[in-house]
Amino acid sequence: MTGRGVLSRALRFMPQMGAFLILVVGLSACGINDVPRQDEQVKAAWSQVLNQYQRRADLIPNLVATVKGYANQEKTVLTEVTEARAKATQTTLPADVLTNPQAFRTFEQNQATLTGALGHLMAISERYPDLKSDQNFLALQAQLEGTENRIAVARRDYIAAVQQYNTTLRTIPSRWVAALLYPDAKVMQTFTISQQAQQVPKVQF
Repeated sequence: MTGRGVLSRALRFMPQMGAFLILVVGLSACGINDVPRQDEQVKAAWSQVLNQYQRRADLIPNLVATVKGYANQEKTVLTEVTEARAKATQTTLPADVLTNPQAFRTFEQNQATLTGALGHLMAISERYPDLKSDQNFLALQAQLEGTENRIAVARRDYIAAVQQYNTTLRTIPSRWVAALLYPDAKVMQTFTISQQAQQVPKVQF
């Protein structure tokens, strides 16, 4: 084919190529990838929430054992913490937990119950000076407080990610794009228990 023929053929396809480029740019501008991108952000934030709650759960057996060494008579509180931990860690989360209101609330309530039980456990240390001065207890208390702070940050990041994702699914024109290209996308659940209720009471040593 001659150079003139190639040029002529290229010119013939220019309108189609131009229309295609306009379509691609237009779809990008209207946020065609917002739903999958934000979905991944929510999932990453949720994983961090789970990681921090697991970190807290891993600290509890040593904490309970340490307190038991000084305050074995506090069996009710020790049992409360142990049972709350078991309930929080042994509950199997369904794959759709983020879009399943009942499963999400169950997870949330179990973690809140464990938070309350830990608050009781830390509070009884006030009655046992030897426990309060135990180096192992002090180290565990510091780790627990740091973990609670990490949980607060992880929850905040998750809530922000869900807010952005849910807004995308509920506002125009992004909701039209989602309905057309991502019909399975669903609004995700977020935490409703106040952050204050989630915090372990601060105990001064």
